[in-house]
Amino acid sequence: MSRPDGETQAEQVDRAQYGLAAVLALVGLYTIIDARGLNVGFGDPIGPRVFPYVIGSLMVVLAVLLAVATARGDLPQAEEGEDVDLTSPPDWLTVAKLVAILVLNLLLVNLLGWAVTGGLLFAGCAWALGSRTLLRDLVVGVVLAVGSWYFFYVGLGVPLAPGVLDGIL
Repeated sequence: MSRPDGETQAEQVDRAQYGLAAVLALVGLYTIIDARGLNVGFGDPIGPRVFPYVIGSLMVVLAVLLAVATARGDLPQAEEGEDVDLTSPPDWLTVAKLVAILVLNLLLVNLLGWAVTGGLLFAGCAWALGSRTLLRDLVVGVVLAVGSWYFFYVGLGVPLAPGVLDGIL
């Protein structure tokens, strides 16, 4: 199929989408395979394996759909939102701040526990993305971290690291 500007449809295939589909499929398969190693409690009808199976399966399905869409010639459309300047370069300082906060969270989560590091993670990411209300960000982060800690521990039976709050939570 030719277009008025002389490009054929085969020339417009975005090969990066195939790469993204491959990475998505690999991560989905890894999630499914890795979930097989989770311990299932006796008499627990759902267990901790269900969510990784669902998420991994959805990732594989999305990878297949992306590959099919790419093969059909679908191209992503650039966002034309009024608050996004597509001509400006990436803000690598913000990316570096977010990466540093994530690495710090990985290093401290076993020592301080999820409730503390989750709150710091949320507040740090909000700060890196431009928020200047540190106290509110910390309170929201702690509420979300403690809530997610109880959700995993009580609701799913998956213990997250309590850290310094062991015995308090």
